[in-house]
Parts: sequence; C-alpha cells; structure tokens
Amino acid sequence: MLVSDFHYHLPEELIAQEPLVDRAGARMLHLESATGSCKDLRFRELPELLRPSDLIVFNNTRVFPARLFGRRGGPSSHTSTAREVFPGRIEVLLTRQVQREPNEWECLVRPGRKIGVGEWLLFGARDELQAEVIARGEFGERRIRFVRAQEGCALPDSRGRLSPHKDEPGEADGFFESLEKLGHVPLPPYISRADSSGDRERYQTVYAREHGSVAAPTAGLHFTQQILERIRQRGVETCEVTLHVGLGTFQPVRVERVEEHKLHTEAYSISAQAAEKLSRARSEGRRIVAVGTTTVRTLEYAAQQGAGEIRVGAGEANIFIYPGHKFQMVRALLTNFHLPESTLLMLVCALGGKENVMRAYEHAVRERYRFYSYGDCMFVE
Repeated sequence: MLVSDFHYHLPEELIAQEPLVDRAGARMLHLESATGSCKDLRFRELPELLRPSDLIVFNNTRVFPARLFGRRGGPSSHTSTAREVFPGRIEVLLTRQVQREPNEWECLVRPGRKIGVGEWLLFGARDELQAEVIARGEFGERRIRFVRAQEGCALPDSRGRLSPHKDEPGEADGFFESLEKLGHVPLPPYISRADSSGDRERYQTVYAREHGSVAAPTAGLHFTQQILERIRQRGVETCEVTLHVGLGTFQPVRVERVEEHKLHTEAYSISAQAAEKLSRARSEGRRIVAVGTTTVRTLEYAAQQGAGEIRVGAGEANIFIYPGHKFQMVRALLTNFHLPESTLLMLVCALGGKENVMRAYEHAVRERYRFYSYGDCMFVE
C-alpha cells in the first residue's frame, strides 16, 4: 500500500488558524461506511446520532505548555559565560516523559544540529529551570534531564554541576507548575501564529485531567458540559482512558510503502472502572464509540495486548492502524480532519473504508470545511 494513496489537495486557506468562539459550533460531516453516504451536520447534533446502548470513550489527557524558549548554557566543562560563547536562543519541544525517570524527557530541539550531548539548556529570566542533554535519539530527538537551580545560579560550575535544590523537579514537586509559568502552548506548525493566552483554555478539552500531552486530542475540543449532559440524558454510558499524545502522533511518514512505517511509543493507562465498562459493553455486543484517533489507538492496542480483552494497567502504545486492520473494540469514531498522507488519516480510512473516507475529504474541501486541530469534525460509523 502506497503512502501517496492517502494524498489529497487542501487549499491553505481551509486550515483553521483560530478556534471558534463556540466550542460546539463546528460543522460535522457524518459518514456511514456501509453506504458511503455523507451528510452535512453540526456537532451539536452528535447526541442524536448516538444510541442509548452506546459506550462513548474519551481521552482525558491534559496538554501542558511543552514548548520552551531559552538559551544554551554550554557543555559541562564550560567555565566562561554562556552568553559570550553561545549567544543563540533555543527552542525545545518536550514530547515524552521517560516513565522510569520522572525528571527525564524526550524532546525536539532547534537548532538541532548544534546541540550535543553534555550541553546545558537554560530557561527563564533567572535560568530557574535547567536541563542537561544526556542522549541523542535515532530520529534527531534528544533526551534531557531537568534540575531546578537555586536562586541566582545561572551556569554550571567547573565540574559541570548546576547546584540544584536537594529535590530534583518532578510532577510531585511542582515541575508542571514551572512549565505553566515558563512554557508555551505547543500549537501545531500548520497554525502560523504564536500562541496566545486564549489557547491555554481552548487548546484543551473540558474533561482534561491527566498531565502529559504535547498536543490536544482535538476531536474532544468540540465538547461542552452541556453536550456531555445531553449525551448522559440519552442514557449513553461514558468512560475515560488516557493516552499522552507525543511525537508518534505527528511523526511524518518518510517511506513509500505504508507497511514499512514505524511509530514512536506513547504512554497510556486504563483504569479499573474503564476496563470494566469496556469489557461489559463488548461482551453485550454494544457499540463502542471513540472520541479521537488517540482513543482508538489506546483501545485497539490494549485489546491486542490482552488477546481481545481490556485489562487494567499502563504501558507504551505503538500500534499503527491502517486499512486492513481488524478492529476489536471500536465501531464508530468522532475525529477532526487530518493531514494528507498522515498516519491519522490512514487510521480513519481503516475504520470507514479508504474510498469512502477519501471521497468524504473531497466533499469537505468542496464544501469548505475548516481543517485540522481548530477545525471541523466528522463522525464515522
């Protein structure tokens, strides 16, 4: 299967640059895969498309300000001032927390070629957050280890130490609070503007709880508390899982054949309550509706690992879903529109049928739907 089979033309002006004032005001393209028919609806009509017997599943991950701007602090042996030798500014995008080491993160850095292992990266007006580059990955990413410097400490000493507090930062001692102060909302590169204060609220679902994502599960951005209440009033059961969106979601496909592509891993977890609801719905033959491709990957990976059963636990998911995948859990999907030749578009094609989905995308372009993260959505049955 060729990656080019998933190409479509999108006029640049259809890429949504700003969110709608009304979360629930988006258009929604309804695709029935059995017939291939498309209907132009509004997201507010989603509750009426759900069946009382459905189980709708949300990804409750929370986006954190994962983009940091700072300066280079030099290698561990550097004893002069960083500004004299390393005047350039740097940009760091945190992509995944290393689970076994809470102070270590995988990240993308810019300028990438200049920053080597052993160098210090300094953030904040007083360099209050600092990180050492400890490894380089095969895709150009870096692994860095954070420390929080004492007041007034700006550079490593002659032995390469940054004089951190006795407790290194992790989520428990305010690391994410530091990021809230210093970090920026990691808007996708196709949004051609800087992040604003409004993005902190709008680039987040109303049910976001678990810190860890560098991008929002964008299908969930349309929900409001009122829409959720209408869903509950219809008798539709709900549950939440967690998948922290990382580099794997946006990793470009650089091979010609789909089957040769490999995904990065992304951390996920399934609670006892969610596992019980999912198992019961599946055993009763009820439809499981996923909100977003991240939810699909979580459920299908967990079912794959559990030999068809959903079990309580956490792990690292790297499932790549493309046409030919045999779905074990998901039967319907709410999703935004995705980039051409992306793994996310391939996943939607796997569920709705490649020909159906690509025709639906052509329809959306003709009807001038708004595309990507802040854009409109589609419901695939």
